Amino acid sequence: MPDDLGGTPVTSGTDAAGGTRSTDSGIEIEPVYHASDVAALGLADRLGEPGEFPFTRGPYRTMYRERPWTMRQYAGFATAGETNERFRYLLANGAPGLSMAFDLPTQLGLDSDDPRALGEVGRVGVAIDSLDDMLSVFDGIPLDTVSTSMTINAPAAVLLLLYRLVGESQGVAADRLQGTIQNDVLKEYIARGNYIFPPHASMRLATDTFAYCAAEMPRFNTISISGYHIREAGSTAVQEVAFTLADGIAYVQAAVDAGLDVDRFAPRLSFFFNAHSNFLEEIAKFRAARTLWAGIMRERFGAKDERSMALRFHAQTGGSTLTAQQPDNNVVRVALQVLSAALGGAQSIHANGFDEALALPTEHSARLALRTQQVIAEEIGITDSVDPMAGGWMVEALTHEIERGARELIMRIDARGGAVESIEFMRDEIADAAYRWHRAMERGERKVVGINVQAEADDSHIDILRIDPAIEREQVGRLAGLRASRDESEVAAALDAVGTVARGTENLLPPMHRALAARATIGEVCGVLRREFGEYDHMIAGRR
Repeated sequence: MPDDLGGTPVTSGTDAAGGTRSTDSGIEIEPVYHASDVAALGLADRLGEPGEFPFTRGPYRTMYRERPWTMRQYAGFATAGETNERFRYLLANGAPGLSMAFDLPTQLGLDSDDPRALGEVGRVGVAIDSLDDMLSVFDGIPLDTVSTSMTINAPAAVLLLLYRLVGESQGVAADRLQGTIQNDVLKEYIARGNYIFPPHASMRLATDTFAYCAAEMPRFNTISISGYHIREAGSTAVQEVAFTLADGIAYVQAAVDAGLDVDRFAPRLSFFFNAHSNFLEEIAKFRAARTLWAGIMRERFGAKDERSMALRFHAQTGGSTLTAQQPDNNVVRVALQVLSAALGGAQSIHANGFDEALALPTEHSARLALRTQQVIAEEIGITDSVDPMAGGWMVEALTHEIERGARELIMRIDARGGAVESIEFMRDEIADAAYRWHRAMERGERKVVGINVQAEADDSHIDILRIDPAIEREQVGRLAGLRASRDESEVAAALDAVGTVARGTENLLPPMHRALAARATIGEVCGVLRREFGEYDHMIAGRR
């Protein structure tokens, strides 16, 4: 029974109730850890130093002692003008980088006047149809000093080129632009569903982007290989690491097969992970991912440049952990998730707004999320020393277990022919994990405050962001004005050139750049590629 100081005596190997406890990935947790639990790991040799292989302790020698992680706030909604206002607001409140959300039609390479876009324009992100919209989004925002992360996948190359064209309009050379495009369509097939083309065509677009940026935009991260959405779909932490790195292997292999030198493009690869709620497991997850990737790049691909082996990642707090019930509780969840990402060595972090289980964040919730990061970075001392969690017996044991489990899953994916051939396998594994988690929550084995613990009638009322339906009509009107004012013969010739290159083997980005500069729309460019490559149908693919 509890003692007077609040502790509960336990017997070795059991929890207070005489049973076992485990992480969200099913890793069994010891009641207490000792040096003997990690003695066999050889920590001194295993860990190394920060900024050195295998980068378990971080990709840079000094980490946050020189500067904290980049604080990005995911933003983008309604029109280009409204998104520009939100970006300016975030920059004025101390955000050093921008993170751009696109509406569903843009993510699917559709123009706002496409019948399939009806009702979705500007809803979950900003509507971008052409260069005119991108110019409006970044009006007055100097691209030579601000880095931008763009969460876009199937048409990622198109948005990258629009960003370059905005830079050109500002007089900023392409080799000075900094940022990241997500450009990870494999995870769309596995976990999210916003794909356009079949996998092999999508892989061509990704590797063409690698080659283009290596030559033209060397400071831009060409891909953010994403475990975030894999975790949001219900995976465990171990699956998140394994499936994300398996996707990374597929991209690197495709680039090497296309004739690219690994040390020329790999230093610009980046990753995107979820910061979920099991605090110590999340810290261990980030450390394990770095260790695994370093070995993969050196041993499997023969990388020589240590920058090719150093996994750099962005983290976003777990959207699926937010609750519509008692939404104020989400402030605490987000703070702890940011802390886990920081202690795990993230290069940039996005903190969700506490109201995002209900709607896109308001200015108030976005500012509070940014202030959460700033308090953690400036006030609590975790930036004073590099990798302060290193050597902790529980953290190191968890790091080893996640690394071991993820390596075994990667081997199973390899045996199936790699990530592209294992889409259905990974999708099924995630679905099974999501089912197990929800069943555990329903039984009360996994506690969620406000849902199955301390649940109560919620009479809180918070203001949420509402998108005016009129913005869709306005966006369609602007698009009609663009079509009426441009040189249609020039656009047609440029789109024909895109089709010609798509049928061959040359890099697709230069002709797409010319078409977008001529004011071709995203839907028109992607429409040409749809005709040449076809479209992916999950139901047909799943029956093969």
